[in-house]
Amino acid sequence: MSMVEDVDVRGMQHCETTALGVLLRHEGLDLSEPLLFGLGSGLSFVYWDSKALGFPFLGGRVKPFELTRNLVTVLGLELAVAETTSPRKAWQNVAAPIDAGRPVGLQLDSYHLDYFSTKVHFGGHVVAMYGYDEQNAYLVDTDPQGGAVTTSLAALARARGERGPMAARHRSFTITAPGGLPCPRDRIIPAIKTCADAFLNPPIANLGHRGIEKAAGQVPKWLRRSDDPGQDLPRAALLMEKAGTGGALFRNLYRDFLAECAQLIDSRHLRTGHSLYGEAAALWSQVAALVAAAGTSAQASDLVQAGSLLHDLSRIEREAMRALSML
Repeated sequence: MSMVEDVDVRGMQHCETTALGVLLRHEGLDLSEPLLFGLGSGLSFVYWDSKALGFPFLGGRVKPFELTRNLVTVLGLELAVAETTSPRKAWQNVAAPIDAGRPVGLQLDSYHLDYFSTKVHFGGHVVAMYGYDEQNAYLVDTDPQGGAVTTSLAALARARGERGPMAARHRSFTITAPGGLPCPRDRIIPAIKTCADAFLNPPIANLGHRGIEKAAGQVPKWLRRSDDPGQDLPRAALLMEKAGTGGALFRNLYRDFLAECAQLIDSRHLRTGHSLYGEAAALWSQVAALVAAAGTSAQASDLVQAGSLLHDLSRIEREAMRALSML
């Protein structure tokens, strides 16, 4: 058995921030989940649909692992990333740091993990690993998934080796704070401006505020888009509210991040952004409820109302990000 000592195995709401919290606390840096998410410029929006997808996907954050890269850059930390096609080398990449007393982050497909009750392929899932024995790996996942959990080494190998959308090649990573601990307060404004700039100037029409506007036009047609609305629509609503988003498609997390920032920095623009994201978070929860209701009622009127709220959300979030970009 090999176990990293004194690991704080707190689970949070979102998988990547949960893993980052474990790794950073081990380095002596204890940040709230909203700060981890916001300093990583994690908020985004994507409306993703294609012939290969059974049903459209609404995403509320940057793509997997981008949050990690953003966070270590803004905090001036060192990130060591390993990827390989070899399962044997992949195991060495996690065993060596753990044997040396350092927890490791892993990107993998949650479908194969023993403790996951909902079996859906998602190759962008992230966990922290802090130990192993002859049979099991000791992981930290989100609070809803159990926080400190175990899975068999065989299941872990399958999860790490899976291919498909958003999957990485046995990706593992460690974080170190080389020159003393950074002061997060000094890094807040650059992180917010990076996030706002990406949101306000998306390269394609299905991202950022333009993506929300696109969703506003597409969601009212979702009953016709689905082969099984009774399953697809409640699942889409669940992904917005429950699937590691912290509620309201990550808007609750960003609202709380801005609230923490407003306590540290006196800025009218920051207060405006916080107020508008409070409004946006409430509206996203209403959208999710309407989408779920349409799955039960099969009434297009619920989706038309959701589309109207999405038009409002595109405007509100654009206003919020314009204010934040002026910090």
